[in-house]
Amino acid sequence: MTIAADRTQTPPAATVPRRHFAFEAGRLKQPALALILPALLLTWWHFATSGQVYSLIPPPAQVGLAFYDLAVGGIRNDFFSGTLATHVVASVTRVYSGFFLAVIVALPLALMIGRIPAVRQMFDPLLQILRPIPVTAWLPLAMIIFGIGPTSAIFLVFLGAFYPILINTVFGVRSVEPRLFEAASMLGCSPSAQFARVVLPAALPAIFTGLRLGLGFSWMVIVIGEMTGVPTGLGAIIMEARQLSRTEVVICGMIAIGVAGFISDRIILLIGRKLLSWSPNHV
Repeated sequence: MTIAADRTQTPPAATVPRRHFAFEAGRLKQPALALILPALLLTWWHFATSGQVYSLIPPPAQVGLAFYDLAVGGIRNDFFSGTLATHVVASVTRVYSGFFLAVIVALPLALMIGRIPAVRQMFDPLLQILRPIPVTAWLPLAMIIFGIGPTSAIFLVFLGAFYPILINTVFGVRSVEPRLFEAASMLGCSPSAQFARVVLPAALPAIFTGLRLGLGFSWMVIVIGEMTGVPTGLGAIIMEARQLSRTEVVICGMIAIGVAGFISDRIILLIGRKLLSWSPNHV
């Protein structure tokens, strides 16, 4: 009986390796799927630029060589060579300065708009009037108020990130189930303490959605912000390369912004998954 029981309880020796192999295959499948579309795009780009239809657009090999020169130097040894790190640091500094400023202003304001009717009636009409105004329309006014320099770029990034954070946070606060407030009151939670113990945890999924959108808009706006005459930044080299008809450098700047934005989004996503692992609606 003991031998039979041991045989029924002991899994086959090949089960664990098979499961491990399936897990590893699943992990390898995700990046492989993510590379299919870029590979197809690069293939189309190569063949499209090898003919006469898109002759003004440089092929991928030329862009790759320009990106290497932009990052390391030693090929053309011109104005752009070896300057990528300087421009990336400048743009990252401006993007996160404007983004964190938007977080500091938008989150408390959104919590009050979502929970206090008097604050909502006071601020909501003005914010709804200002919200449709595009960031590009603020560019001349920003240069008049803040002058030519990085402050104008930070202000425009702030505007780009402010409304996604505000709107999603207000939505999250107003979507909190009323039963949660009733349960908190029955457990002795005071109305003033319900902000931290009920509203904020319940609204966190929507808040992190707003943070992701706001940071994405920040990277979209940085090119406009760096049109204000700043000497460094990814947007600055894009504008400078456009004036010099260096299309390959323009594309390099676009790729650098896309990669930096992707990394920023992954950071926000990772933080959200850590903090919202308890929520079925976590990002």
